[in-house]
Amino acid sequence: MQRFLVLILILHSFCCDAQLQPSGKFQSGVSRVLADQRSALLSEIHYDLSFNIPASKTQSITAKEILTFNLKSVGADLLLDFKATASQVTKLRVNGKEATAILEQEHLILSARDLVKGLNKIEIEFRAGDYALNRNEDYLYTLFVPDRARTVFPCFDQPNLKAVFKLQLKVPEKWKVLGNGALVNTIVAAGYKTCMFNPSDKISTYLFSFAAGKFTSITGNGGQPATQFLYRETDTGKIKNSVDSIFNAHADAVSFLASWTKIPYPFQKIGFVSIPDFQFGGMEHVGAIQYKSSTLFLDAGATKDQYVSRSNLISHELAHMWFGDLVSIDWFNDVWMKEVFANFMADKVTEKLTGTESFNLKFLTDHFPAAYSTDRSAGANPIRQDLVNLNEAGSLYGNIIYHKAPIIMRQLERLMGKEKFQEGIQAYLKKYAYGNATWPDLIDILNQHASTDLVAWDKVWVNDSGRPVIDYEVQYSGGNISKLTLRQAPERGPKRIWTQHVEIALVYPDHIKELSLNISQEIQQVIEAKGLPKPEYILFNSSGIGYGVWPTDPAMLPKVYSLKSPVMRASAYISLYENMLNGRGLKPQELLDLFTAGLQQETNALNLNLMLGYMNTIFWTYTTDKFREAHAADLEDKIWKAMDAQTVGNNKKLLFKAYQNMFLNRTAYDKLESVWEHQAPPAGVKLTEDDYTSLSFSLALRKFSDSAILPSQLKRISNVDMRKRFEFIAPALSADEKERAAFFDSLSDRKNRGKEANVIVALSYLHHPLRQGTSKKYLRKTLAMLEEIQQTGDIFFPQSWLLSSFSYYQSADALQVVNDFIKEHPNYNRQLMMKILQATDPVTRAQKLVE
Repeated sequence: MQRFLVLILILHSFCCDAQLQPSGKFQSGVSRVLADQRSALLSEIHYDLSFNIPASKTQSITAKEILTFNLKSVGADLLLDFKATASQVTKLRVNGKEATAILEQEHLILSARDLVKGLNKIEIEFRAGDYALNRNEDYLYTLFVPDRARTVFPCFDQPNLKAVFKLQLKVPEKWKVLGNGALVNTIVAAGYKTCMFNPSDKISTYLFSFAAGKFTSITGNGGQPATQFLYRETDTGKIKNSVDSIFNAHADAVSFLASWTKIPYPFQKIGFVSIPDFQFGGMEHVGAIQYKSSTLFLDAGATKDQYVSRSNLISHELAHMWFGDLVSIDWFNDVWMKEVFANFMADKVTEKLTGTESFNLKFLTDHFPAAYSTDRSAGANPIRQDLVNLNEAGSLYGNIIYHKAPIIMRQLERLMGKEKFQEGIQAYLKKYAYGNATWPDLIDILNQHASTDLVAWDKVWVNDSGRPVIDYEVQYSGGNISKLTLRQAPERGPKRIWTQHVEIALVYPDHIKELSLNISQEIQQVIEAKGLPKPEYILFNSSGIGYGVWPTDPAMLPKVYSLKSPVMRASAYISLYENMLNGRGLKPQELLDLFTAGLQQETNALNLNLMLGYMNTIFWTYTTDKFREAHAADLEDKIWKAMDAQTVGNNKKLLFKAYQNMFLNRTAYDKLESVWEHQAPPAGVKLTEDDYTSLSFSLALRKFSDSAILPSQLKRISNVDMRKRFEFIAPALSADEKERAAFFDSLSDRKNRGKEANVIVALSYLHHPLRQGTSKKYLRKTLAMLEEIQQTGDIFFPQSWLLSSFSYYQSADALQVVNDFIKEHPNYNRQLMMKILQATDPVTRAQKLVE
């Protein structure tokens, strides 16, 4: 009914007399109603854009735009999206006629009387907004997802109004450039050069992009066609160690994706740029992918997991060329669709490169803990969410989209069968190529290839939030299993059934019997187990594919490290931790002891990293100050001995980093300070400049710290971008409380939050558990600033702003700040409130778990 009323309003707006809509008749941002109206009216959109970029970032960027489009009918004024002031528009011509620039509610109004049915031409001269240009002293890059193109130039800034972009950039002569289309001509004059690009492929506005500045530019074989790569890295070791493998990773991903989809690389070019302190891991602009520099450039000391993660990131961004760029979302409520397929397909590339067993382990350790961290909270959100205006689209992003969605997609593939699933996806890509599609569009196609109805499955997994908690009961008779019963119930919320394929393992002294189950009922008998001999213990979710809080058999605890399968061990570690958080099974201190005892026995790097992450969280969030003071020395000793005992350098480095993160005592401080001072790491551990910087930060936090450590570390750093990063973060680590307070106060000014990645790191140190006695006073303002953070920051910043501030608090005082804020804001933005509840879940649980 609601959609019917919206349709009536839209039709009425088409038929009303042409006149300027008075102020207040439309919303700021891009509302769903406006987007639906425009998508019904507009087609054949072309942008011809010219930007004049001066060498100094303090000077304005002037620009010209020629916008053409076909208009189905003329009945009302047409709104162009432009988050600017009227003074920024210096000239406006509509179909050859001079027009007055009227901007209201972030829209440039095109009067109906100046428009015509059919082809329209709009000419605009303006000063570009800096909001999403990410200008630095000697480089810039655009980042327009989800609705930030409108902050730079007038446009129809919605994903289902795809367009062709023709770009021209005037930049300082020594600068390098990258755009969606291929660079076809360059004219040099008076110290500047004008760079002209081929028209882009047909893309959504959020995918339009360019980068320009003092970069090194190289070409290589990153797949077909040839690939352009811009970077600012100056470390010759990192460059030599990374460039060829970066190109190879692109080529491998393109080859696999083209083969799997049966669609060749769908765009005119491949290009990418490495950016210092980039806001995300990467961004999938067609022909102009952006990556965080520290993720791409690795040195000889990098861990195996870092190499695999880099390959996975590259595969993720290239998968977007098919999933998100070729076939784009119709509206950002389905943003998860492009992200789930990018992750899902990247995982498939990883599986091919690393083998099935390694892939299964990486999938489990990458996705499940992250998904659970959100889905276990009171702020858990469904995968598919409502969205009434694109200015709130950024709040949809998070762990559910990036981590739960790939898990359920893998379940869907298993439900349908790999061949049928692949056939359905190929049909989907073919039908909607260079267009837009919704999740129901995809489900409709997949249903045609599935043997079961996907509608009920879709409701629980995609449109509901949360996870099941599974319990069991086993009965024996004559040394055999007579009955094994599983029960599932929602962790919170109404009763529902999560249908899923899982495995359970019956572990015997000399073998393991694994049973595959299709769980589809609230109470389910495991018929396959009846009559089998009594095992030593039962391992639930042994394949790591099942989603939920799985029970742990107490008999497993002393023997968990003897499981030969890394996947089984990882699944057990995750279940132990999730049950601990839910107050089932081991208490925090007991689980910390169990994981500590396994540090020498666990030799798989992914599993060791998983355990150490859990240990760090338990140590700082779920134990008391008194416990830490009493047990830190013993823990430090055991971690260091485990590091000595491990034979693989990668594992040694993981343990060294854990030691650095959790140490408290003077003996440990002196040991680490000596490593930093002499740049002499323990035998078998390779440390990079970044590692020594991180170590200097850890030392600066401790009460024994020498105030000269940070200035001394700064002198060691030669890369200009890394020096600026260090100088930004250092005040958050100062021993002077007033300096730390001044740093936090400086974040009230948006320009001081420009490098969001650096802000997040600085906040994590400002709110470190060792500093919380003086930092908790910042928490209320942290919450008060959240709405502004959402409005001015990029898509992940609100969640990161909260997590870097609240993650390690455990005090009742900190929770009271949160509860007071919630009580005082009963009508607060729903999406942001969920982010608050997600980020503060640890401090809520700590009230029950910390003894």
